[in-house]
Amino acid sequence: MSQLFTLHPQNPQVRLLKQAVQLLKGGGVLAVPTDSSYALVCQIDDKAAADRLRRIRQVDDKHHLTLLCRDLSELSSYARVDNRQYRLLKLATPGPYTFILEASKEVPRRVSHPSRKTIGLRVPEHRVLQALLEELGGPLLATTLILPDGEALNDAEDIRARLENELAGIVDAGACALEPTTVIDLTPMGTGGEPDVLREGRGALAPLGL
Repeated sequence: MSQLFTLHPQNPQVRLLKQAVQLLKGGGVLAVPTDSSYALVCQIDDKAAADRLRRIRQVDDKHHLTLLCRDLSELSSYARVDNRQYRLLKLATPGPYTFILEASKEVPRRVSHPSRKTIGLRVPEHRVLQALLEELGGPLLATTLILPDGEALNDAEDIRARLENELAGIVDAGACALEPTTVIDLTPMGTGGEPDVLREGRGALAPLGL
């Protein structure tokens, strides 16, 4: 059965964060809250866990996975970012945006998109998730928690009931917004083009000038 961690939304208990990190380091896939919706996460360098994450979602290697980063500095070490891209990223982070960028050599090839060599990256604005990332000391590989039938789950007990045999743990810090991130492809900017909005979600476009 999945382990349920009930964390205070503003002051998450360090003891429980450490336990959740140990599950991740042991190869576990966790369900965690974000500033948009629940996500499935695992360690970036754990192939078996990443395969399990994809299997739960029933997506193949062409489905963009996302790196959840602590800050813009960490994000920049996993993607190739020029000055134009950086200025836009600075406006949008932290927040409910996912950016498609060219993956750097720090990203395992099996994690990036196989043909485009791109990766989704974001810096979430969620206190508990940020505390978990800080305790881990690095980014998490993630995908939105959507069941194969298209249902998005937003309650920790519901997630446990449906996926208790698939997940090592579930972090409960209250319900999420249940609205997907805004997804913006920044790779055209690398050749002088403009950002391409792939999905308009919780993150507003106007503050970014889009």
